[in-house]
Order: sequence, then structure tokens, then C-alpha cells
Amino acid sequence: MRAVIQRVNSASVKVNEKIKGEINSGLLVFLGIGKDDEQEDADYLVNKIIELRIFEDNDGKMNLSAVDLDKGLLIISQFTLYGDCRRGKRPSFSNAAGVQKAKDLYNYFIEHIKESGLKVETGEFQAMMDVELVNNGPVTILLDSQKKF
Repeated sequence: MRAVIQRVNSASVKVNEKIKGEINSGLLVFLGIGKDDEQEDADYLVNKIIELRIFEDNDGKMNLSAVDLDKGLLIISQFTLYGDCRRGKRPSFSNAAGVQKAKDLYNYFIEHIKESGLKVETGEFQAMMDVELVNNGPVTILLDSQKKF
């Protein structure tokens, strides 16, 4: 499972020109699910993301997490995080999970991240979405449950 986490001042997602989810200051999480991912991968990322210390403390050091500051999270499914561009010019998505497996793990991830007590908003699984954000920093972090990066 892969995630691109962006620290944001605000973020929103629209489906069919209607806002589906929005947050103020917090984390925008693009989540990709691989064909070999299991619930343990989701558990790893949930814990890592909510405890990730990428917000500044009073000394200006990245030392606080979303949980510490009660920040919102906007979670967007994005299978293209498993796009492989090493051969040719068209990405291969053969390492992305199939639709049902990805949907099940996406929903599992959301349910477990909600247990943190943070405000959680989402996009719509398998929909064409327009995402708007104001990146703060900018701070962008890449995570992989298999610890490939």
C-alpha cells in the first residue's frame, strides 16, 4: 500500500462538480492499493500517518502529528500510485489491486483511521475527482507499507 501525504492549509475533492469532502488545516492522503496488500498494510499506514510528526511545534521544528493537533484528513483513492513507467511510455498498472480488493482495503483503511477520532473526509472510490489543495510548506511525504521508500 502506498500513500502520498501532503500537509495542507486546506483541501477539497469534487465529484460531478459537487464537493464530496473538504478539510481545513491537516493532511491530504492519496492512497494506492497494491495487488499483494492485506489488512496489515493498511494498519501500518494508518498508524504511521496519524502519528507522522510533520507539523511544526513552537520552536518551528516538525515535531507534532495530526493527532497532537487534532487535524483533519482528506483521503483520496488513487490506483495510479502503482503505475510502473520503467518500460515504454505508457504506465503499467499490473501491480495495482483489482477493484473489489482495492475497495475493501480502502474502506478498511478509512474505518480504522476514523478510530483516531480525527475528522476524516473522503473522495469517492473509482470516481473521476477534482482535488484542490493549498500545500503548506510545501511538505509532501511518500510512504510504502512494504518500506520500498
